[in-house]
Amino acid sequence: MQHTTQFNSLDFILQGGFVSISVALILVLMSVASWYFIIVKTLQMIKIKHAIKNDTQIFWQSPTLANVVNEMQTNSAISRLSTQAIEASVHHQTHQAKALDGMCNHEEFVARSMRRNLSAQMAEYESGLSVLASVGSVAPFVGLFGTVWGIYHALATISISGQATLDKVAGPVGEALIMTAIGLAVAIPAVLAYNAFVKTNRNTMASLESFAQDLHNLLTTGAPLVIKSTAEKKSSKKINTSADLHEVTA
Repeated sequence: MQHTTQFNSLDFILQGGFVSISVALILVLMSVASWYFIIVKTLQMIKIKHAIKNDTQIFWQSPTLANVVNEMQTNSAISRLSTQAIEASVHHQTHQAKALDGMCNHEEFVARSMRRNLSAQMAEYESGLSVLASVGSVAPFVGLFGTVWGIYHALATISISGQATLDKVAGPVGEALIMTAIGLAVAIPAVLAYNAFVKTNRNTMASLESFAQDLHNLLTTGAPLVIKSTAEKKSSKKINTSADLHEVTA
């Protein structure tokens, strides 16, 4: 006599009633949401990293501030940071004569504008990460709840039938464990992606902050603090920031 146990997860979920179906739908929605943000954020990070690299080179190779903003990618991180910093510098130079004594000086005014821009950039890069964090932390428990409910439902059915043999118990209990497996399958990619994006955002913000520091030195002193390459040393010159800044906004 041969005993075979047929495992059918779909039938198990349907037989579990409203609760099992609801748990399965929640896990499916969590998986779809997490993979949506994984794909979107991955493409976004690749685009941002490429734009930062190109726009940084364009900025420091440009001879004047009047030309550099138009040469960079529209609405890129470096472009927004540069534009707002230049506008802040122009604003302070234009209205400093009307300011009262003790008001914010030019250096601090530009620095505040940059910090505000960097905070906005960080908030943009972190959008969607809360979804991945929530999915990674909640999905295993949702799956575990589905398993507990499935085992309870299976044991109740077996108790009513009066056939509590091992082959009758193993099948339903084994099918119930599939909910925990689904929960882990949903959570693991979300957690891995969340950690990867956090690290990528940290590196991206470090690049932006480094550029912001060099830009701040340029706007407040007329020259960057350090010129790294020989080509930049030959092409660099003292920039008349007052004239260039007014030309940018003209």
